[in-house]
Amino acid sequence: MDTFLQQLVNGLTAGSVYAVVALGYTMVYGIIQLINFAHGEVVMIGAMVAFTVINALAPGGLPPLVVVLVGTACAIPVCMLVGYSMERLAYRPLRGAPRLAPLITAIGVSILLQHLAMLVWSRNVLAFPQIIQNTTYTLAGASITSVQIAIIAVCIALMGGLALLVYRTQLGTAMRATAQNPHVAGLMGVDVNRVIAATFVIGAALGAVAGVLYGTYYGVAQYTMGSILGLKAFSAAVLGGIGNIPGAMLGGVLLGLVEALGAGYIGDLSDLCAYGWIADLMGEQCDGGHFILFGSNYQDVFAFLVLIVVLVFRPSGLLGERVGDRA
Repeated sequence: MDTFLQQLVNGLTAGSVYAVVALGYTMVYGIIQLINFAHGEVVMIGAMVAFTVINALAPGGLPPLVVVLVGTACAIPVCMLVGYSMERLAYRPLRGAPRLAPLITAIGVSILLQHLAMLVWSRNVLAFPQIIQNTTYTLAGASITSVQIAIIAVCIALMGGLALLVYRTQLGTAMRATAQNPHVAGLMGVDVNRVIAATFVIGAALGAVAGVLYGTYYGVAQYTMGSILGLKAFSAAVLGGIGNIPGAMLGGVLLGLVEALGAGYIGDLSDLCAYGWIADLMGEQCDGGHFILFGSNYQDVFAFLVLIVVLVFRPSGLLGERVGDRA
């Protein structure tokens, strides 16, 4: 039970970050049916900008929380500018092109942003500043830190704020109208280009915050960090139902839970090493009667295995709806 509760906490923390990043994918796809594979690099840029600002301000004697907030406040507009630039320069000219063209462009933009980040911040793995005091609390045998609590709370606030924006504001109404039929929305007075650009900007802002949270939680940042994080977030969006905002939230949390629980329970199979044939079968080595911990190395397998199973039996995702293809 202790293992279950501990991995539940870890899974909720990681899953909350996945959910916030997945919102950027699902919003863009819901509006223009484009899979923005460069969104993970936007998250990476947010983490890198915050890393630079926090490193510059940390020795100045400011309170650690203020330093992190200032770093986040600097990362958000930079990522918003990157998101807007991608939409305006790379995707808008291809809006009427076959779907394969913007998809390949998105991959190209992703590679471009990665290499620009490598030139600015180097190819090395950077230690993200851990300046906030991390207090550990024990609850029912599970440990949860103040950073984990803050990450979960911030992600819930971001998801709730986005839901209010989409379903309770004029911009949100315009976004939903554009998602249903951009041509009719334009005839009704909706500035479609402005709505699409706003969608990219909002998604980039969420990605910036997610990048800071990811760096704060794991303590590392690198120019390639957006690749696997973006892939997992995209998988979470597909798992919940691509284009469905509540589905992206659900998919992200579920993906984090599956990763954590799978890694936790597989990692606890050390007692099985007494049976040498099991160790040989699984290709693992034993040392002193214990399994070498390998659950964390296979956590991605569990996540994508669940994704495959869900898509086999429900291709539209958990909360996705079956809709007819557009003519």
